[in-house]
Amino acid sequence: MNTEEIINQITQMTLLYGPKLIGAIAVWVIGGWVIKAIGSGVKRALEKGGTDPSLMPFLTGIVNGLLKVMLIITVLGMLGIEMTSFIAILGAAGLAVGMALSGTLQNFAGGVMILIFKPFKVGDVIEAQGYTGTVSQIQIFNTIMKTPDNKTIIIPNGGLSTSSMINYSTEATRRVDWTIGIAYGDDADKARAVIKRLCDEDSRILKDPEVFIAVSALADSSVNFAVRAWVNAADYWGVYFELNEKVYKTFESEGLNIPYPQMDIHLHKDA
Repeated sequence: MNTEEIINQITQMTLLYGPKLIGAIAVWVIGGWVIKAIGSGVKRALEKGGTDPSLMPFLTGIVNGLLKVMLIITVLGMLGIEMTSFIAILGAAGLAVGMALSGTLQNFAGGVMILIFKPFKVGDVIEAQGYTGTVSQIQIFNTIMKTPDNKTIIIPNGGLSTSSMINYSTEATRRVDWTIGIAYGDDADKARAVIKRLCDEDSRILKDPEVFIAVSALADSSVNFAVRAWVNAADYWGVYFELNEKVYKTFESEGLNIPYPQMDIHLHKDA
């Protein structure tokens, strides 16, 4: 092969692939700029939407990654490289990985949903998955809680995002419920007045709504009063425990009896 033939082949290849190469380079440069602009726009949208800062890198990274994969496939296709088999292999590999990591991906998706919709936040007291505690961390795969006795509970986000949950911290006030029993034969009106006085003396108990006191049941060994009072959420347990103690001490001094379960046994003597 002489020099002229080599030059002719180079010229033909340049004419054949040159425009494709120039076009591919142009698409790569312009596509990279577009992807960068889209990534910045997604980040600004997430910031305006109040998305959790720990979640934004994941979401923007996913968007950028998908767009870059699409750009690479487009550029390779412009160069004449057959992409059908590559896409099929990539899809099969993605399916296999997804099936192998189904539990992990479910927890990841649950973490994303929790961080986006925010059914609870760090510091909230929640009841979920059979546990009650204060949320200390919200991670992408797990949520970490601290129980009142300082145990650390790690709950996978997959189940947490799809199951029922109670958030005790969303409202500023909470209702405290007591069931207070007196013995049969005691003065029910006096018991009601004593309970009402104890509630009125506690400044943490809100005046509106008014304290509710009513006979709720005529039980086997006691007449039960249902007592319901509203307090600020932070005062819940303090009011609950202290009123129990006050009722016990005051009932004794007021001549009211707190009954305990008892059984009457009747003996029949044969004549």
